[in-house]
Amino acid sequence: MAQLKNVVDPFGEVNVKLAPGGKVRVTATILMDPHKEGCQTGIALDGSGSMSALYGVNAGVPLSSVFVQRPQAANLITPVAQKVCAYLARKLDADGGTTCIYWATGPGGKQVEEIGDLTADQAERHSFVAPRNFGTGTQLLPAVRYFVDRFKDAPYGFYAFVTDGALHDLEEVKDYTVKLAKQIAQKKRNPVKFVLIGVGGDVDERQMEELDDLDADVDLWDHKLASELRVLEQIFAEVVDKNARVAPTGRVLDPNGKVLADYSDTGVPAVLEFDAPPSAQYFTLELPGFRLHQGLMDTAKVPAREDTAPFAEPVKEEPPPLPTSREPGTAKPITATKSDSINIDEVEPTLPGLDFKLEFDKDKTDIDFDKGTEKGKPDVEFG
Repeated sequence: MAQLKNVVDPFGEVNVKLAPGGKVRVTATILMDPHKEGCQTGIALDGSGSMSALYGVNAGVPLSSVFVQRPQAANLITPVAQKVCAYLARKLDADGGTTCIYWATGPGGKQVEEIGDLTADQAERHSFVAPRNFGTGTQLLPAVRYFVDRFKDAPYGFYAFVTDGALHDLEEVKDYTVKLAKQIAQKKRNPVKFVLIGVGGDVDERQMEELDDLDADVDLWDHKLASELRVLEQIFAEVVDKNARVAPTGRVLDPNGKVLADYSDTGVPAVLEFDAPPSAQYFTLELPGFRLHQGLMDTAKVPAREDTAPFAEPVKEEPPPLPTSREPGTAKPITATKSDSINIDEVEPTLPGLDFKLEFDKDKTDIDFDKGTEKGKPDVEFG
C-alpha cells in the first residue's frame, strides 16, 4: 500500500494499493476533529543521542576557549511537541491532559523519563528541553508498553511518538503489535492507535511504512512526517469514524466522469473506499457546489477545484388528480352511510356498455343469477 504525500484539502490521508482484476483500491479519509469517548492520550519524545541537535544541544564541547564555540542551535522539538500535545489535550483526551514522556533514554536507549500530564494551556507554554540522560540506542517498545499498560482500562488510547531516526528494535515492536492487535480484535484489550511522527532529515521512513502497513488483525500504526503536515488534524487521519457523514449527498468520479461511488442516498462518509481504473490519474469527489480532484499518484497532474451549481432537489411527481365529474354512461360512485351500509336508492343501475337497466323491487331483491330470475316473482325488466 502506498500513502500519498500530495494530498489536497479536505483529505487527510489517501492510500492506494492494487486490487483484484487489475484495479486500484483507494481509501481516502476526510479531515475532521476526532472524538473517542473516554480517550486517554500521550506523546513520547525520542531521547536518543542522535536527537541532541534537534533539542538545541551542541554535539561537542570545545577543549579550549581558543576555539570558537558554535552558536547554540535552535530547539526544533519544542514547537512540535507543544502543538501536538496541546491538540491532544484539547481535542481528544477525556481528562483534558496529555501524558508526556521521553523514550529511548539511558543505557541502550531502553529507559523512559516522565515529563508529566499537561493540559493544552500548559503544553503551549512548556519548554521541551533535552532529557536528563540521552540514550545510546533507539528502543521504541518500552514506550509503547508504558502507555498500553498505564492506560489498559481506558476505552480508547491514542499515542504519538516523535523520532528523528531509525528504530533499533523494529522486529520486537512488530511482534508486540501483532499480538496486541489480536487481543484487541478478540475484545480482550481496549482499542489503541499509535502514530510515529518523523522530524529532521535523517528519518527512516521505510521503517515507519513497515509498521504502518503491518499485516495484523487491527491496524494500530500510522506515520506522518512533521515537514509534510498541513494541519494537525492529519495526525488523526486514521482515527476518523467511518460512520460519520460529512455531506448529505455526493459522488466519486473517474477522470472520464464514470461514477465510482454514489452516496446520493446514504450521505458522504468520512472514509471513502472504492476501486479506480488502473489508468486513472486522479479521482473527483463531487459535492453540492464544487468538485475536488485528488491524484492517485504523487506525480499526477490534477485539475484545480471547480465551483459548480448546487445539486438540484429531486422533483417529486404529484399523483394524478381524482376525477371531479363523470362521463355519460359511467356508474355513479357508491357512497356509504356512517354505518358503512349502502343506500341502494343512490345506485344508478346503468351498466357500462349495456342498453338495459336493472330495476329492483325493494321488497324482493334476492336474485338467482343461475336461473336469471328472482326466486318468486320476476322483477327484471329488459328495456
